[in-house]
Amino acid sequence: MSRSPHRIALLFNANKIYDREVISGIGDYLGSTRVAWDLFLEEDFRARLNGIEHWDGDGIIADFDDPAVAETLAKSPLPVVAVGSSYQDEHGYPDGIPYVATDNLKLVKLAYDHLIDVGLTRFAMYSLPVSETNRWAQQRELAFTRLVGPSGMINRGLATSPLAWNSASEQLGAWLRSLPKPVGIIAVTDARARHVLQACLAAGIAVPEEVAIIGIDNDPLTRTLNRIPLSSVIQGTEEMGRTAAHLLHQMLHGARVGATRILVPPVGINVLASSQHQPLSSPYVMRARHYIRQYACQGIKTEQVADYVGVSRSSLESYFRRELGYTVHQEILNFKLEKAREMLVTGDAPTSDIAIRCGFTSLQYMHAVFKRELGCTPREYAEREQGAATVDNQ
Repeated sequence: MSRSPHRIALLFNANKIYDREVISGIGDYLGSTRVAWDLFLEEDFRARLNGIEHWDGDGIIADFDDPAVAETLAKSPLPVVAVGSSYQDEHGYPDGIPYVATDNLKLVKLAYDHLIDVGLTRFAMYSLPVSETNRWAQQRELAFTRLVGPSGMINRGLATSPLAWNSASEQLGAWLRSLPKPVGIIAVTDARARHVLQACLAAGIAVPEEVAIIGIDNDPLTRTLNRIPLSSVIQGTEEMGRTAAHLLHQMLHGARVGATRILVPPVGINVLASSQHQPLSSPYVMRARHYIRQYACQGIKTEQVADYVGVSRSSLESYFRRELGYTVHQEILNFKLEKAREMLVTGDAPTSDIAIRCGFTSLQYMHAVFKRELGCTPREYAEREQGAATVDNQ
């Protein structure tokens, strides 16, 4: 006679990409093994604790970055696996509960090393206000200070809300204007990185020439909300979910895992325009590239870029050739091509839609640009890159 499936509760707030991908990793573990679990999640995937202590189940996987979750489950009679932040101080971890953590030091170090690689020597972090629910953000601050030293500048800003939005944006803009430049800014999440990017655009600060920005989470939703594509560290969240599911599976079959702690490193970085810093001496070229990154896919012409910068077209072309060795038109084309390549790899839209969204006048013109610049058609490029990604993941 077959056994009844174990009843497992997942306590996460899946409005965040971090939580969603941990849940996805749990699902991946179930799909790749013979484990039979009935999963309990709220219909809107938000953790609600009322009555959880009386829940008639077999085990729980939960986000312990939420102090209310950690407190409620501290004395649970059921097997519990915690998922959350890593801590420099051992006392930050719960007692006697297996814990799967994102490695904050390695997350921040990957971002920091990338900013060094693009030639930056000044660094700052945009974090979150101190609170019990933001302990993970303060851990990233500690990692930043450990790597950069006392010269690293940290701004926690204000919490976002309709009432505080204008003052938060003004404060952030003032801080950005005060920073010595060029500077690389690591934000503790993609959402905070987007705030930095918006404030830079509002203040006319060139990204990434004056301020290079990198977030953490690689959130696809956040990427679609920015005029300049946002670089981001890719957390190992799906691996965290798989690891947590494996630990709970062992516990349900009598294994004693105790206060096991497993730190999961990041997967890598999705490097996009916001952090691709290139030292430039001409302020006109910096302003022009700043404008191009925002509006290249809207079909802008060289004359519009020159008008924005405030110089004649011929002068701007001269500055570009001297600084970069190519024309303003080529810079516009390069950015449109970069955006098209990104969209082709993700496979989120038909090629004809990609051509329109990236500002090409026709699908045929995008084909011609790909053949001339990359030696292949858009379809061939997508197949090659997706095939390489499949090999890397095997």
